[in-house]
This record gives sequence, C-alpha cells and structure tokens, in this order.
Amino acid sequence: MKAVIALGSNLGDPLTNLENAIESLKAELHVLLVSTLIQTSPVGGPAQGNYLNGVVIAESELEPIELLKILQKIEDAAGRTREVRWGPRTLDLDLISYGDYMFTSDELVLPHPRAHERAFVLEPWLELQPDGVLVGAGPIKDLLARIS
Repeated sequence: MKAVIALGSNLGDPLTNLENAIESLKAELHVLLVSTLIQTSPVGGPAQGNYLNGVVIAESELEPIELLKILQKIEDAAGRTREVRWGPRTLDLDLISYGDYMFTSDELVLPHPRAHERAFVLEPWLELQPDGVLVGAGPIKDLLARIS
C-alpha cells in the first residue's frame, strides 16, 4: 500500500536530520519517491525558526499503527521530544495518507486531519504525484490552489 509521509525539521542540522530520516525510511520501507526539500515558515505553535520540509512516498504492507510506530522510532532516534505541541523539533514524520485508509484511533487519524491545509505537505506531494488525491479531501493540486 502506498504511504505518503511528510518530513520536517527545524532544530540542529535540518538537512542532515532529513537525509538521515530518508535513509532510515529506506531501511524500513520500500521508498518509491522523495521530493525536493523546501524551506517553510512554521505553522502554529510558539515562535521558532523556519523548517525544512519534504515528502516521501513509500510502499508498505504494515498495518497503519505499525507504520506509525516505525515513524516514531525514527523520530526518537533523531532526538525528537514532544514537550510543546507544534514546537520546534529535530524531526517530524507524519503519516499523511495510507492507500485509501480512512482510520481514526487515539494514536492516529488517516488521512492526516490537517494535511489539506498545509502547503508544506501539499507542495512537495504535488511534485511527486501531480494527479495525487488526498482521500476525502480531493486532488492535491486543487487543495494547494485553495490555500496558496
């Protein structure tokens, strides 16, 4: 099943953090595509520095919660802490969509509930899949046009 994973970092060396995360994802999943990394302004949370963001599209047969646990393990290995909601971080890996799954649990909501309003997710995703669709929300290009 295709997984769309958003990557972000704004602490330490963001480029190295994301490059290491991509290598870790390759070790765990079948990575199909990696977007260009873009610098973006933070959205929400406390005052903080700009982010480096990108998207990876990978193939996996794991259950969504199992995939989430792998993403969290990679974040933890990068020194990710969860002290401040939407605060600065060494690494943020978000499972944006997973096939056509529509899923809600205490740990995970699919598709990601705010992906449709996040240019830092939609722009690199559109680069990889110009005809991509966010389940339940619509074509990526239309979603990006609405918020740009």
